[in-house]
Amino acid sequence: MSDIKQNVDNPEPIKDEERYSGHLTANPGDRISDEPQTIEEKAKQVAVDGWDLTGHITVPTYFVVENPDGSEEALHHVKDAEKISDVIRQARVDEDGNRIWW
Repeated sequence: MSDIKQNVDNPEPIKDEERYSGHLTANPGDRISDEPQTIEEKAKQVAVDGWDLTGHITVPTYFVVENPDGSEEALHHVKDAEKISDVIRQARVDEDGNRIWW
C-alpha cells in the first residue's frame, strides 16, 4: 500500500506525514513517546480525559501490572490490549485455577 494519497480536488499527491501533521493516532493521548519513560511517568499519562453519555471518564494510556516475579510492567492500553485482557482473566481465578464470577 502506498503512503501517498491524492485529493480529488487537488492533483498534487499528499504524503501521510503531511496529512496528519505529526498526529500518528486519532487521540494524541495514545501516542507512545519516542523518548524512554519510567514506569512512574507512564502511569501518569492519560489517553482520554473527557465526558461521554455516562459521565466523566479517564482512561490511562498505560496500565501498570505486577508480573509473577514481582516486577512491574507498563502495558499500553491499545498496543498491549490482549496482554491487559490476559491479566484481567488471571485475576479472576482462584488458587485452584477455577474462574470466579462476580
